[in-house]
This record gives sequence, structure tokens and C-alpha cells, in this order.
Amino acid sequence: MQMARDMVFGLLGGLGLFLYGMTLLGEGLRRAAGDRIRSVLSALTSTLLRGVVVGAAVTAVIQSSSATTVMLVGFVNAGLMTLRQAIGVIMGANIGTTVTAQLIAFDLADYALPAIGLGFLVVMASRRRMWKNAGEVLLGFGLLFLGLSVMSGAVVPLRHSPAFAQAMHTFGRNPVLGVILGLVMTVVIQSSSATVGILMAVAAASPDVITLNVAIPMLFGNNIGTCVTAILASVGANRTAKRTAVVHLLFNVLGAAIFIILLGPFARAIAAMSPGAHIQRQIANAHTLFNVATTLVLFPSAGLLERLATRLVPGADIIEEAAPRYLDWHVLGTPGVALDLAVKELARLAEIAQKMLSYARRSFLEPFSRELDRELASMEEIVDRVSRQVALYLSQMVSSGRLTQAQSQRLAGLMHVAGDVERIADCAEQLMKYAYERSEERIPLSDVALEEIKQVFEMAEGMVATGIVALGEHNPDAAMEVYNVHPELDALTESLRNNHIARLNEGVCVPPAGVIFVEIMNTLERVGDLAVNLADAVMGRKSPRVEGD
Repeated sequence: MQMARDMVFGLLGGLGLFLYGMTLLGEGLRRAAGDRIRSVLSALTSTLLRGVVVGAAVTAVIQSSSATTVMLVGFVNAGLMTLRQAIGVIMGANIGTTVTAQLIAFDLADYALPAIGLGFLVVMASRRRMWKNAGEVLLGFGLLFLGLSVMSGAVVPLRHSPAFAQAMHTFGRNPVLGVILGLVMTVVIQSSSATVGILMAVAAASPDVITLNVAIPMLFGNNIGTCVTAILASVGANRTAKRTAVVHLLFNVLGAAIFIILLGPFARAIAAMSPGAHIQRQIANAHTLFNVATTLVLFPSAGLLERLATRLVPGADIIEEAAPRYLDWHVLGTPGVALDLAVKELARLAEIAQKMLSYARRSFLEPFSRELDRELASMEEIVDRVSRQVALYLSQMVSSGRLTQAQSQRLAGLMHVAGDVERIADCAEQLMKYAYERSEERIPLSDVALEEIKQVFEMAEGMVATGIVALGEHNPDAAMEVYNVHPELDALTESLRNNHIARLNEGVCVPPAGVIFVEIMNTLERVGDLAVNLADAVMGRKSPRVEGD
């Protein structure tokens, strides 16, 4: 009984040290790399092969294939990356995650305590962030190997356990059980590297019991289990992001299915690659070779994986691009062309903002839609990100010093438009919050109030749509139409606010409904003012700017 308790406590304590060490190691490396990891992932994956290379490199740095795939799901959800680009990165991430096992196989436990001591001193004594990151990497490295050493020592009694030997013999005869065990362990621990670490620790303590025929199926299950994190991250994301998680699962399941059939030849190939090597090195090599071979086998089938994922997650996504579509930094020296491109980009962003308004209207007047709420939030991020890119683009144009006076005036107007479009998106986001509040608090509104809100929504959306035409086509007639509708919107909102106050006094509407009604009127009135600003950019007027909250 005492021996069993010591073993359990040793495994749990060693696992805790291992996971904490791996977290410190990964976080230190991630902070040292800064935001470059994200920019590399989103910018250098134009082809499938590049995606594989980048996925392997990034995962090797951050020490977590789960973190890489979670980032992928986020990028695809935001439109920064296509599903085909993500497939290459997924393949590479599976290769990159094997670096941890290769590191473990070097058996550097003797250096664990010195690394912990030195890493701690560096972290405590350093003031510069760079040195603190380096200290965390060293500290994490030491804790990782200390945890492995603790786990290996804890499971030494298993070497002489007939029950354990019989269980491993059963797994060796039925590899599917090994796959299931590896899958369950990874799902529970939420770290494929930790599962591999435990397997290597147990194998080191019982090399005669844990053979390659036992260990390799567990590695297959380990690869499948690590997909759970990406699947959880895709909950609530758009369909294409869900397909990214499904591709990750398909890739690992297909790889396991192929190589479980070839288990005998695969195990012999591993033994031949490292004759005389200890079992830990053979497990690490098996982990690496399996993922490399799976990538080579399935690389030509990327299109098939994409089609399978699309069939499993049917439906169409309207994904707006989260990066500038029209801006071309090479034409900044030709201001006329560059300004036209900026206008096209701003018109695209204004269309996204207009779509956000329609989502807010639907969520308010119809049963609240969480899906529309999520899509609106994603669009708001796109508008914020790209509008800043447009502002930077226009600023670079100013610094070129090649603008005529007319071009300078047009550029100044477009700089304001970039902010105005962003504010329209912010208004849409605020309107969605009112819709959510009404749904959650079950705030009733009379049919008359709902009809009035619908009327103002449609008028404000119409002004934005006309402003987009004015801006995109440089159409003075459309701009004048915005000017003509503007006083009508102001008069209507003022009249409807008075009507609603009268309904409150008569008891037809409750006070919480009155607050939301008035705030919606104020916000839609602000949307109309911002639409006027779009028209001003076309007409060259300098009306007072409308600032957001």
C-alpha cells in the first residue's frame, strides 16, 4: 500500500514539475520571440510546403502543437488564413512537437538541478526582459528534467510487477488498446509532450516491459488526443475555423490508421535506425518518424482533407479578409493611384461596418443570435485592424512629399474617414450589446417601439449605404442624398424619443425599455452623423467631426 501511494505521489509530483517546466520553457521562448510568431504564421504560409516548414519551426519554439493549432483556429476564424494554408501548418506542427521528445531522450537529468539554480538566479537578478526570458527557459529546462527524473524513480517498482507486465503484454498483442490509452491520457493531461514524457519515464524504468510494440500505438493515440484542444478552441468559431480543427483530427486519425496496419515493419524500422539505443531514444525516434512519414504520405492529399472537412462541417462562411485587400505599398510613389486604393479599402471596411449594423438590427428585432454576435465581434476586429493599416498607409504617403495640394486635401479627408468607419463599427458593436441586454434581461418593448426602432435602423443603414456609394464612386449626387436624409433622421429620432417618453408616462413601456430605446436612438443618430462624414470626404467639406464614445 505504501509503495502504491509513493508511486502515485511521485508520478503526480513529477508530472507537475514536468508540466510547469515545459510551460516556463515555452513561455520564455515565446516571449523572446515576441509577436513575430503570430506574424510569421499569418504571413509566411502562402504555400502548403511553406506552411509545413513554418508550422514545424513555430511549434518547436513554443513547445506546444496545441498552442499552434489554437492560434490557427483563431487566424482562420478572423480570415487571416485560409483552410488550405492552415493544413500545411497543422502538418508541420505535428513534426515540431516531436522536438520535446528528442530533447528528453538525451537524458540530461544530471544537469537539472544546476539549470534550476542558475535559471532562478538569472530570473531574480536580471532587470532586462531578454535575460529574464533566458532565465525562464533555463529554469523550465531544469524543472522539466527534474520532473522526468522524479517520475522515472517513482515507477521503478513496476519493473517487478507481474500485473503491470501482463497489462503491457496485452497492449502489445492488441495495439488498438494502446491507441485508446494514449488518447485518454492526452485528453486528461491536455499535453501530448507530457504524455510522451510519462511514457518515456515508465519505459526507462521498465525497458524489458515497455517495448516498441507497446509504446508506438500509445504515440498514435497521443497524436489523436492532442486534437481535443483545437476542437475546444473552435467551439463558437465560424465554420471554416471548425474545419481547421476537423482537419487536425482527420490528419492524426488517418496517420494512426495507416501506421497501425504497418506497426510491425514500422517498429523494425525504428529498431534498425537506432541499434543498441535505449528505449527512450527509440520512442523519441518513433514519434518523429511517425509524424514526418504521415506528413509525407498525406501531403499530396491536402485537397482531400479539405473536402472531407467541408463535408463534415457543411455550410458556407462569408469570411471577410482581416488584412488589407487593396493597399499596395509599392505604389506610394504614385499618390493618385495610392489614394484610389485607399478609397477602395475604406469602402470595403464601410461595407463590413454596414453589415455589422444589419446584424445588430436582426439581433434586436428578432430572437437574439449568438452566432451573429460572434460574427459581429470578428468583423469589428477586422475593421479596427485594417483601418489602422489604412491610416499608416496614408501617413507613409504624406512622408513621401510628392502630393499636390488637391491630393493633400483628399488624403486629409480619407484619414478622417478611416476613423469614421471604425466608429460606425463601434456603434454597431454597442447596438449589439443593447440587443444582448434586452435578451438577457427579458426587457419588453411594445410593438410600436419595435416598429419605430426598425424604421430608424433602416434609415441609418440606408445613409451608410449611400455614403459608401458616394465614397467608393466619388459620387457627389450620392453625397447630397446623404445630406438630404440627415436632417430627416435627426428630426425622426427626436420625435420618437418624445413619443417613447409619452408611452413611459402612460405605463405602456417599462423604464428599462425606455433607457434602451433612448440609447438606441442616440447611437443610430450618431451613425447618421458618421455617414455624413463619409459624404464630406467626397464633397471636400470640413464639417465638425463626430467622435465615438
